[in-house]
Amino acid sequence: MNDPIFFDSWAGIGRILVTGVLAYAGLIVMLRGSGKRTLSKFNAFDFIVTICLGSMLATIILTKSVPLVEGLVALGLLIALQFTITWLSVRHEPFQALIKSRPTLLVHRGVYQERALRAERVTKEEITAALHSNGRAELSAQHSVVLETDGSLTVFQAG
Repeated sequence: MNDPIFFDSWAGIGRILVTGVLAYAGLIVMLRGSGKRTLSKFNAFDFIVTICLGSMLATIILTKSVPLVEGLVALGLLIALQFTITWLSVRHEPFQALIKSRPTLLVHRGVYQERALRAERVTKEEITAALHSNGRAELSAQHSVVLETDGSLTVFQAG
C-alpha cells in the first residue's frame, strides 16, 4: 500500500479544518459549562484528565473513523466524569482522599525531612531552587517548605 507522506487530498485537509474547528468549539463550550474547577491549578487527577482531553481532541480531528458527534460525546463523557468525581470529592472526605494527595512537609524549621524527601522524590537542589525563587539565598532555621498537592513548593518563614 502506498500511503502519502506529505499530501493525500484537499478533502482530507478540509475535513481536518471543519472537524478541528467544530471539535475545538465543542470542547470550549463543555469546559466553560463544567466550571472553573476543570481548568484549575492541577493536581495529578486534573493533569491526567487534561492529557486525556487533548488526546481525544487530536483523535477526533485526525482519525477519519471517529465521527465528530461520537468524539464530542466522548469529550462530554470525560468532562462529566471529571465533574462528578470532583463534586463527590468536595462533599465526601473518603472520596477526596482517594483522588487527591495531601501536602507534605519537606523542611521543618530548617531541617530537611529526609524520609519525606525520598518518598516524594524531591531533591535538596529543588528545595534550594524554591528558596531562590522566593527571594531567599539559603535555608535557615526559620524556613519550612511544603510540597503542595499540585506539585509546587511553598516556602514559609516562621515569625
